Amino acid sequence: AAAMTTPATRSAAPSPASSTAPLADDLRGLLRLLVQGISATSGLTEHVHANVLGVPARLLGVPATARTRGIARLAYSSVRTTSQWVGSGLEAALAKLPLPAQTGARSARREALLAALNGVLGDHLHSSSNSLALPACLRSNGQALPLDDAAWPACLPVATPKLLVQVHGLCMNDFQWQQQGHDHGAQLAAEHGYTPVHLHYNSGLSIASNGQIFAQLLQQLLERWPVPVERFAIVGHSMGGLVTRAAILHASRNAQPWLQQLDQVVFLGTPHHGAPLERAGHLLQQTLGRTPWTAPFTGIGQLRSAGIQDLRHGSIDTPNTDSPPLPTHLRAYAVAASTQAIATGRSGRYPRGDGLVPIDPRRHLRIPKSHQYLAARTGHIALLSSPEVYQQLRRWLA
Repeated sequence: AAAMTTPATRSAAPSPASSTAPLADDLRGLLRLLVQGISATSGLTEHVHANVLGVPARLLGVPATARTRGIARLAYSSVRTTSQWVGSGLEAALAKLPLPAQTGARSARREALLAALNGVLGDHLHSSSNSLALPACLRSNGQALPLDDAAWPACLPVATPKLLVQVHGLCMNDFQWQQQGHDHGAQLAAEHGYTPVHLHYNSGLSIASNGQIFAQLLQQLLERWPVPVERFAIVGHSMGGLVTRAAILHASRNAQPWLQQLDQVVFLGTPHHGAPLERAGHLLQQTLGRTPWTAPFTGIGQLRSAGIQDLRHGSIDTPNTDSPPLPTHLRAYAVAASTQAIATGRSGRYPRGDGLVPIDPRRHLRIPKSHQYLAARTGHIALLSSPEVYQQLRRWLA
């Protein structure tokens, strides 16, 4: 899953003050993950061992078990118990060390690694209260906007009547909107007076959960925006588009006023109807579970975060629920990409997608044809640096 979703791109370096998390917190979080990994690996090994030893019993109709017996069970239990003891001791020792804060270029790497880790294991990090779990916030220039502080507008370099909120995709962060020296939001700010704000979130949580959090943050933002808002647009890339739709759905159900202020939303490479690679991963997991020999390995597949699993069908609400239409007042736009040239007269055949998201013009959320754009010879991440895509954004948002 990590290889499928983590972009191999350079992220812009955050400002030196953008990250002040103590190194000890990161080390404690990594240590906790390591201990849990040892325990999970021990459990997997014991499960396989038990399955091998249990073949004669299964032939007699005795149900399979995930635990061994006797000395083998004692050995596996000892590994788990010892790792927990050692981990607890090291955690306590780290808490007393005066380790420095992380700043500058080093935190740029940390931001990218944390975003990828949260994309793959973010729900587990959150449920286990791991310090590596990313809390959702709205950011400007890498700085979290403290919306509950009366002085928060001082964190904005400038607040204009035109607000643009950018929502990154799975395993990414807000700095990675800058690709090949270009950032769609920064360019729109320079040319058309938008103030860009970014949602930074744990992309491993379910899309519905992130949508609810995003909706609440937008309500706070709009209530406290220091100047009257004349234009309000959201641009979501990949999973970010699904999180945006989940936020719109939550706001609609709960009559949150910010939704009426939202003018436009743009989806860049959003898998509205699911990603085939995640469906293939789910199929592999089901296949492994069909035999007692491979069943223990389904646990590895279950490590995929809730966010990744939601990409199977593009779920923004409860599973197996039809996608609700977007509000009628909202002008919605969609950009898709294909890694090949777009030929005319294809006799009903569609070009392949951007490497992660397929193209199917029959599935368009009722977005008018004039509000759709297909970028040729463009990959999923390249949507963020494409001059053609930016020109289309200018036409729609200017």
